[in-house]
Amino acid sequence: MQPQTIPPRDRLIVALDLPGVAQAEAMIAGLGDSVNFYKIGYQLGFAGGLALAKQLADAGKKVFVDLKLHDIGNTVGRGVESVAKLGATFLTVHAYPQTMKAAVEARAGSSLKILAVTVLTSYDDDDLHAAGYRLNVADLVAARAQQAQVLGVDGLVSSPEEAAGLRKIVGHQMRLVTPGIRPAGAATGDQKRIMTPARAIAAGADYLVVGRPIVEASDPRAAAEAIQAEIREALG
Repeated sequence: MQPQTIPPRDRLIVALDLPGVAQAEAMIAGLGDSVNFYKIGYQLGFAGGLALAKQLADAGKKVFVDLKLHDIGNTVGRGVESVAKLGATFLTVHAYPQTMKAAVEARAGSSLKILAVTVLTSYDDDDLHAAGYRLNVADLVAARAQQAQVLGVDGLVSSPEEAAGLRKIVGHQMRLVTPGIRPAGAATGDQKRIMTPARAIAAGADYLVVGRPIVEASDPRAAAEAIQAEIREALG
C-alpha cells in the first residue's frame, strides 16, 4: 500500500523533451493547471532550459532536473549545489557509490532531493552484457538500490518493471520515479521496459514520467488529464 502524502496531481511528471524554451513555454501554457510537475533533461536543458527550471520553481511548479550526473566527487558536488539554487525538486545522478555520496553531501541544507538512476529503461540484459556487466538488469538494479539506500539517497529512478521488487528492498523510505510509462495503445518508441500508468502505480511507483504520449499528442492537456484520472483510479 502506498503512502497518501503525495497529491495525486503531483505524481505525473511531464517530460519537456522539446528543442527549445519557446516550445516548452507553449506546452506549459497549454497544459495549464492540469500539470504541476515538469522534467527538464538534456535536450531542453542545453537549450536554455535551466533558466526555465528556475522560472517554473519560482512560479510554484515542481521541477525535475534530469541531468544524470556522474563524475569525480568534487565536480558532482558543485553541480548539485548549482541545481539546488534553481529551486528544483529532484535531480538525477547515476547510481555509482562515489557519485551518490558526493551528491547527498552537496544537497545538505537544501530542499533538493537526489534520485539515483539504477539502469536506463532503454537497456535490457543483452545491453548490459555488451557494456561489460556480468549482472542482469534485475540484479544490478537491486544492488544499486541497496547502495543508494545506505548512502542516504532520496529516491530511485527505474523502469516500472522493477518497482515491486524495489519496494521489497527499500520499503517506503525512498521515492520511486518511473519513466517508460506508456498509456494503452501508445507507441513504445526506444523504451524496452515499459508499463501503463495504472500498472506502474499498482506496482509501487510514486511518480510517473511521461513525455512523448503527452507532448506529441494532438491534445496534450486531454492526454495529461487522462493519465491523471488513471492515476487517481489506481490509487483508489
